[in-house]
Amino acid sequence: MNLKQFLNEEQDPKAVERILEKINSLLTSQEFVEYIAVQKKPVMNFSPDCIALTNRRIIFCRPKTFGLSMDFQDYSWVDVADCHIKESVFGATFFMKTIRGLTNMMDYLPKNQARKLYQFAQEIEEQMRGLRREKELETRRASAGGVTVNNATPIIAQHQQFQHQQKPLLIENEDPFALLQKLKGLMENGIISTNEFEEKKNEILSRV
Repeated sequence: MNLKQFLNEEQDPKAVERILEKINSLLTSQEFVEYIAVQKKPVMNFSPDCIALTNRRIIFCRPKTFGLSMDFQDYSWVDVADCHIKESVFGATFFMKTIRGLTNMMDYLPKNQARKLYQFAQEIEEQMRGLRREKELETRRASAGGVTVNNATPIIAQHQQFQHQQKPLLIENEDPFALLQKLKGLMENGIISTNEFEEKKNEILSRV
């Protein structure tokens, strides 16, 4: 791994080298370091704290016992809800919050490095929000259940097709009342509209 790629914002080379050596031993398959920000306090600090961003997680790195040991706190991007920075006279503070309410922060970061952290975090956050929305929708669909029609396709997959059907769909279900309950669940979860529910309800009741 090229050390120079992590020194574009005047990071401490020795601190970056030390942290890279330790983080590389923690990386999983297909995981790689994207960026490293190094704390810079107004007073002399031979073992500064660091934040490392990989393509899979945020890692807070805090040296202990004069740099002889290291405390790592990592958070998967999937679990990160928000990242933001606050700038002051002596640098910037990076804040992170997970979807479960856990928080972490690091102060005295050089402003240009903190901005890079924020920029990268925002890009990943947007991707993760999209994934969480898809997962939530899949969960809602699974909890509502699929209602099978004459071509064995679940109603949730035909949501956009109902208004274009030339002939009413023949619903195959031995228990029409159970089918009505499933349809009601789909409507309450916003998967089918009220009009679609009424149309299918009338079709079912006409066969009772």
